[in-house]
Amino acid sequence: MNWIECIAVTITALVGMELFAWFAHKYLMHGWGWGWHRDHHEPHDGMFEKNDLYAVAFGTINAAMYISGSLYWEWLWWAALGVNLYGIVYAIIHDGLVHQRFFRFVPKSGYAKRLVQAHKLHHATLGKEGGVSFSFVFARDPAKLKAELKLQSQNGVAKVRQSRSVLD
Repeated sequence: MNWIECIAVTITALVGMELFAWFAHKYLMHGWGWGWHRDHHEPHDGMFEKNDLYAVAFGTINAAMYISGSLYWEWLWWAALGVNLYGIVYAIIHDGLVHQRFFRFVPKSGYAKRLVQAHKLHHATLGKEGGVSFSFVFARDPAKLKAELKLQSQNGVAKVRQSRSVLD
């Protein structure tokens, strides 16, 4: 592979991971994998949560991609790099910025604020049903997400936490 192909595969995997993450979050974590994900939506005191097992599982798959790529298919190694880079971005944005597991910074404006608002609206539901904003790097307009949550609540699709800012 030439360097242009390597970069193209890496970037394609990096961008593709946001699509995979949305799908996995909506249908796996809020579906049959809720047992691992539930504690991520509930208050807790510990540093770790069962939901962190997803990072272990996906990290193991990523390691297997690197190994297979180095032994058999070079393009798979570069795809693994894209997946790995997405994991770093995810950890910084989701765990670091949104959930403040690594540092304390509350953005006051810009896209970072929008990411935090969108993910907090994701956590506004009680239980796995319904919900909004299942992606991690792409964040829709919080006003539209609130309107969607309000509609889900009115239609009985989602049970929404009582908060002064969620459904107003």
